[in-house]
Amino acid sequence: MGARMTDRIKAVITGVILLVLFVLGWQAAVSTNLLSQLAPSPGGVWTRGVEILSDPFYRDGPGSVGIFWHLLTSLRRVLFGFLIAAVIAIPLGFLLGRVKVLRWALDPLIQILRPVSPLAWLPIGLALLLDAERTAVFVIVLSALWPILINTIDAVLHIHPTYLKLTYTLGTPLWLAISRVWLPATLPGIITALRLSLSTSWLVIIVAEMLVGGQGIGFFVWNMWNRLDIDAIVVAIVLIGLTGLILDHLIGALQKTVRYD
Repeated sequence: MGARMTDRIKAVITGVILLVLFVLGWQAAVSTNLLSQLAPSPGGVWTRGVEILSDPFYRDGPGSVGIFWHLLTSLRRVLFGFLIAAVIAIPLGFLLGRVKVLRWALDPLIQILRPVSPLAWLPIGLALLLDAERTAVFVIVLSALWPILINTIDAVLHIHPTYLKLTYTLGTPLWLAISRVWLPATLPGIITALRLSLSTSWLVIIVAEMLVGGQGIGFFVWNMWNRLDIDAIVVAIVLIGLTGLILDHLIGALQKTVRYD
C-alpha cells in the first residue's frame, strides 16, 4: 500500500512538472513570436477563463447564454442519443448473435454502413428532420450504434458453450437464460462498447454542433472563432476535455465492478 501511494505521489509530481514545462514553453513560443499573432498566451487564456467561468449560467437572450448552458446542451444531446443507440443496439446484438441466418443476412449491410462517418449523415438528418436539435441527436445515435452493436454480437458469440448447453439441457426458460446466463456473460464486453461509444459520441457532437449551429459547446467554439476570441476557444477545449474525462471515468468505474468467471 505504501509503495502504491508513493508511486501515485511521484506520478502527480511528474504531471505537475510536465504541465509547468508545457506552460513555460507555450509562453516562450508566444513571447518570441514563434507562433502567429492570433496565438493565445497562458495569461490571456487564464484571464478569459476567469471571466467566462465567473458567470457560466447567464442568460441575455436566446443567442447569448453562459458556457455551462452550452455544455449542458451538448451533454443532453449526447446522453439522449447514446441511450437511444444502446436501447436499439443491445437487443439487436443479442438477436444477431444468436440467430445465425439473420446475422449473415444483415452483415453486408452493417459492414457497408459502419465505416461511414456519422457526420456524413448530417445533411440527410437536416433534410429529414428539419431541426438542429433532433439532427444532432440523430448523428449521435449513428456514432454510438455501431460500436455497441458489433461488440454485443461479438460478446454473444463468445459465451462459453458449456453455459449454453446447460440452459438447453435443463430446459431453462428464455427470459431466465437471458437474465442469468447471456446478460452476465456479455456484460463486460457490452460495457466496454458503451465506454468507447460514449467517448466517440462526445467527439462527434462538437463537430456536429459547429455545423448545425443553435446552441452547444461546439457552436460556442465556432462562434468564438468567428469573433477571433482564441482565448475563449482554449477555455472551451479544456472544458470539453474535462467533461470527456469525467464521462469516461464514470463508465470506467462501472466497468471495474463487472466481472464474470
